[in-house]
Amino acid sequence: MSKDIDFSHATRGALINEPGKERITLRLDADVLAWFRQRVRGGSNYQALINDTLRAAMNPDNAPVTVGKLREVLRQELQAS
Repeated sequence: MSKDIDFSHATRGALINEPGKERITLRLDADVLAWFRQRVRGGSNYQALINDTLRAAMNPDNAPVTVGKLREVLRQELQAS
């Protein structure tokens, strides 16, 4: 870029819309955001990971098994036997 170009009066261009996607503003706690960023290389696609996590929460039957859920199922099975 040339240093003699003045961008002080520039305006932001139109955003490129992706089909099926909607741009929003979402405030997350810093530690939550850091957790997601650490799970992808270089933090490059943490937004997709957040989206996948939210989608799994929408349908708990497809959600990954957590330690807490496993304990709950084991307790139910032990009580039933």
